[in-house]
Amino acid sequence: MTERLVVIGGDAAGMSAASQARKRRASSDLSIVAFERGQHVSYSACGIPYLVAGDVTDPDHLVARHPAQFVALDIDVRLSSEVVGISDGFVTVRSPDGEYREPFDQLVIATGGVPARPNVPGALSVGIHGVQTLEDGIRLLGYLDRHAPKRAVVVGGGYIGLEMAEAMIRHGLDVTLVDAADQPMRTLDPDMAGLIADALRREGVTLRLGERLEGFASHAGRVTAVHTTGGEIPADIVILGLGTRPNSDLAKAAGIAIGETGGIRTDRRMRTSRDGVWAAGDCVETFHLVSQRPVAIALGTHANKQGRAVGINIGGGYATFPGVVGTAVSKLCDTEVARTGLSTAEAEAAGFRPYSVVTESTTRAGYFPGARKIKTKIIAERTTGRLLGAQIVGEEGAAKRIDALAVALWHGMTVEEMTSLDLSYAPPFAPVWDPVLIAARKAAEALGSFS
Repeated sequence: MTERLVVIGGDAAGMSAASQARKRRASSDLSIVAFERGQHVSYSACGIPYLVAGDVTDPDHLVARHPAQFVALDIDVRLSSEVVGISDGFVTVRSPDGEYREPFDQLVIATGGVPARPNVPGALSVGIHGVQTLEDGIRLLGYLDRHAPKRAVVVGGGYIGLEMAEAMIRHGLDVTLVDAADQPMRTLDPDMAGLIADALRREGVTLRLGERLEGFASHAGRVTAVHTTGGEIPADIVILGLGTRPNSDLAKAAGIAIGETGGIRTDRRMRTSRDGVWAAGDCVETFHLVSQRPVAIALGTHANKQGRAVGINIGGGYATFPGVVGTAVSKLCDTEVARTGLSTAEAEAAGFRPYSVVTESTTRAGYFPGARKIKTKIIAERTTGRLLGAQIVGEEGAAKRIDALAVALWHGMTVEEMTSLDLSYAPPFAPVWDPVLIAARKAAEALGSFS
């Protein structure tokens, strides 16, 4: 008898799960239907700011697989179809043709994240945009083309805020960035975040830090200003970058266990508390391998890996998702930023006694054309020298060095052990002492002063 798999959500996690399951089980053994409430599946949400900025010239370039390609794999993809309920063996689907029930034997919940929308006056004014989905990006581009705004306000100074500030700069707009915190990039230590604030100012962005959003003014339904605790900011367009929370409401309503972060709780194989129901992507809670605490981190890398594990398991194999260390990169024009592991504040909150060192170097040999500045911060445990986290701010060639630090972190290395890492060297790529090694060496030297 053919088993039936239903997937809720047609992006990274959901379609990875569907594809991996199909690789391992033929359609005669497993039928697969995937429901997506939007108009696109299997696309790069992380590419949306670069579509808006103009680096990506066609929305179609962000789509990894179109629905027709899944049809060729015998995966039934249904667009504009939102799952609004889960019961024993059935999901309730709302589509343009009406509401109906679809049976399942196994279910994958990949409902993603819910963007934070401010509950303030004027929040529904025309010209206020989020950038979570590909449709959002296309609508934003259309608004820029139709209305030719001159003044943009970006609300939120995280990764999306940074990337969308650059996109607005590229369109020639006057840009103001508002954040309730006293620094952009709250996941960085204040000294490293200060470098990002400096970079924003160098690019002509007006920073309004430590100001809470209070509302929006509009005329004829279209946004004209942003009101904060610091006063009024004129705006022709507003971009929201206030972060997301796990979209776990559907699972919660079905009685599936939710973790303390608000994400769906799963085991290492991505199984939920209900038999035959799996979950993956931004809607789930995962495990931080350094803090040893549950976290909810919305990243496409995690979603793809988790979805792959789900598909392998449904397909009869065995796969796990062990957790995360929180590695992320971004950029603002010529300034690159990266982080992995814990910040100093996060390390202290997790019960560690951290210390840190900051080193300055260049991305290539100093004499080689194109050498750029890079500042590297290492956070380590005071008693053992174990690496707890790292942050990088620099120019071209800086950010991806975080990967070496992420691998060291994953394997629980100490800063002393890191000084012997056999990293590559040639003048066009690095100084003879790579910035990662310089930082590790300085951290190891500093450790000796605590004994």
